[in-house]
Amino acid sequence: MTTSDETAPIPHALGDVVITMRQVNKWYGSFHVLRDIDLSVRRGERIVICGPSGSGKSTLIRCLNQLEAHQSGDITVDGVALVPGLAGIESVRREIGMVFQRFNLFPHLTALENCTLAPMKVRGLSRAEAEAAARTYLERVHIPEQAGKYPVQLSGGQQQRVAIARSLCMNPKIMLFDEPTSALDPEMVNEVLDVMIELALSGMTMLVVTHEMGFARRVADRVVFMDQGEIVEQAPPAAFFGEPRNERTQRFLGQILPAGRSGATAG
Repeated sequence: MTTSDETAPIPHALGDVVITMRQVNKWYGSFHVLRDIDLSVRRGERIVICGPSGSGKSTLIRCLNQLEAHQSGDITVDGVALVPGLAGIESVRREIGMVFQRFNLFPHLTALENCTLAPMKVRGLSRAEAEAAARTYLERVHIPEQAGKYPVQLSGGQQQRVAIARSLCMNPKIMLFDEPTSALDPEMVNEVLDVMIELALSGMTMLVVTHEMGFARRVADRVVFMDQGEIVEQAPPAAFFGEPRNERTQRFLGQILPAGRSGATAG
């Protein structure tokens, strides 16, 4: 399976709405980073969020697990309203896996130990249970032989796959990806995207911030384009790439996609 596959995304059933954002605003001082965001995501849906740097993409998904707090509007995740000081925010975060741009692995722990730490500390699994799950997910991301290695001994692509396995070990309902390939060397990008494609096809609810447009074309149910803190346009991939309606969307796609190849992978 490759990210250059330009066939239509494989159809799949979607469930009830699991994420809602209504009139969400976020400021950093005087900088208005999110402007009246309205977004609903159904269980099992695969959303790709794209746009120029500084458009608010990463902030949007970080608000979903309150790594960033929004100042106004309503966010509900799996039936829980996210409000300032929410006592149960940790219970919400347990259901949301997040993969960061820079891996965020603990350097003093092996790949296996990185994957077992949270299930043991947060979910109360025994070491044997946590290690069994960790080995299952390291197998799933195609690096079981790297279990005993430390992050410094792994390539960037392998580290990111460990990070994905670590999130999956918490058995999350939703996975968030914040530009998961942007810190990788070009030859390592596809190995991570192929794992993400497999995960998407398994039915996981996913929100992915990325410029990998081949991935969006292959996997997304919906592509969301952001600019200057706003959701400018959202549509299924065929309509988004084939008939973008907003001038800002057209300009963005014209800058990142090769001429005449609306579904090509962008690096």
